[in-house]
Amino acid sequence: MRYDYLVVGGGMVADNAARGIREKDSAGTIGILSADSDEPYTRPALSKKLWTDKDFGRDKVPLNTSADTEAEIHTTTRVSAVDRENRTVTTESGESYEYGELLLATGGSPIELDLAPSPRVVYFRTFADYRALRELSKTASHIAVVGGGYIGTEIASALSLNGVKVTLVTSDDVLGAHMFPEVLAASFDEGFTEHGVTVRRAVRVDSGAEASARVQLQLDDGSSVEADGVVFGLGVRPNVELAEAAGLKVDNGIVVDEFLRTEDPHVYAAGDVANYPDAILGRRRIEHVDNANEMGKAVGRIMAGGTDPYTYTPYFYSDVYDDGYQAVGTISTSLETVERWTNKPKEGVVYYVDDSGAVRGVLMWNVWEGLDEAKQLIADGAAPPE
Repeated sequence: MRYDYLVVGGGMVADNAARGIREKDSAGTIGILSADSDEPYTRPALSKKLWTDKDFGRDKVPLNTSADTEAEIHTTTRVSAVDRENRTVTTESGESYEYGELLLATGGSPIELDLAPSPRVVYFRTFADYRALRELSKTASHIAVVGGGYIGTEIASALSLNGVKVTLVTSDDVLGAHMFPEVLAASFDEGFTEHGVTVRRAVRVDSGAEASARVQLQLDDGSSVEADGVVFGLGVRPNVELAEAAGLKVDNGIVVDEFLRTEDPHVYAAGDVANYPDAILGRRRIEHVDNANEMGKAVGRIMAGGTDPYTYTPYFYSDVYDDGYQAVGTISTSLETVERWTNKPKEGVVYYVDDSGAVRGVLMWNVWEGLDEAKQLIADGAAPPE
């Protein structure tokens, strides 16, 4: 089988790439080879609206990629090799597909410990993982969540809002301290405690085991946590194996230029797996939905003959309990922070500055305007506004 445009990976990048292609080419054939069991869906809903919005049902998760773009989607299809010389890919089941232009949108895989996935052990990433956790939450009275970052905190809050007893394990001394300044991290941490979450701070999981319908986690301080199930949100590793085996340059992701093209003029990469030159922040790899949406559309247009480089700088956001934030750039307390509060610590802006005093990141806490201005501050290397 041959496709004019072939996408390896079936996430939000694939959906947006198909839509981008259709902006330039209404007739070219599009194929999507996805290891996922579901056709492309909106990933943020898995840890947000599906838990917090009763009017947002599972039927709103699919992106309707095939119906909207006429892309042919092959689910549960894992690609094992790319033959760049003959412009073909081969699947684990032995099928071969030819391509005109190839997009590697292979995303990332959850970081796993020595505890194997099971109905009681969920490494949260996919729609299937959401469904598994929903089933577990119906019978489990106590679930442990491991990871104090983006996914871990959203899942812990979502479970607690749905009547589940939660223990959240984080390596931070105060939850969120790796991202937020002291006063904000303290407030963020307190919010979980107020909602009944037990927060185990400054510890990591050494090992885990399942026994008698329970899961026990051994922590590095010698203590343990026992629960009916566990959800891990420890981040992801970019899926670069296909690109590496095909001889493409890999460095914390698949290396691409400003046109999202690899060293091979017919092979592109986008999304979580792409290491690209950001127009403002320099070469980086981003794992957030705004990047998947914008980069996906851009690479689709480029594959179909577009000549505009990808110059967009993505932002990211999160919602936990009654608080929400949006941010751009480097959000890390390894940088100096400058705080501008309207209502401390409930509404305001935090600027992250380097040794020269230039803004490298902006966090807007319960503030929903000013994103473009924040990007411009970073682009200009300006100091925080007074």
